[in-house]
Amino acid sequence: MANPYSKYLKGEDKMQRAIINYLELQYPEAVFTHPMNEGKRTPFEQYKMKYLGTKPGIPDLLIFTPNANFSGLALELKYKYNKPTERQQKWLKWLENCNWAAIWSNNLEQCIETIDKYFKNELKITTQK
Repeated sequence: MANPYSKYLKGEDKMQRAIINYLELQYPEAVFTHPMNEGKRTPFEQYKMKYLGTKPGIPDLLIFTPNANFSGLALELKYKYNKPTERQQKWLKWLENCNWAAIWSNNLEQCIETIDKYFKNELKITTQK
């Protein structure tokens, strides 16, 4: 039986779920999370999130498992022709400065390739624009 809420999921949500499925299958020991900072909130929820330190623009998927070259991998996911916002670009840069591999992509296959290269210590990062 299908979940009645699945009809509300967008393309980016489905892409992220595919990446999570891949991570769970191929890298079951990987430590990762999705920071829940998007979406509409009540005024109280907005206040509470800000009060507790939620920051806008944090990448969609954070993989905390380090490899030989990086402290972690951050993925900012975009759907179709969307690009990161200025805040999202700042987060990617901040994470790079903390020795994280931090990228954005609108392509599922590219994300999976990036994850594989990351876990094989083959990932080379060039600055994205």
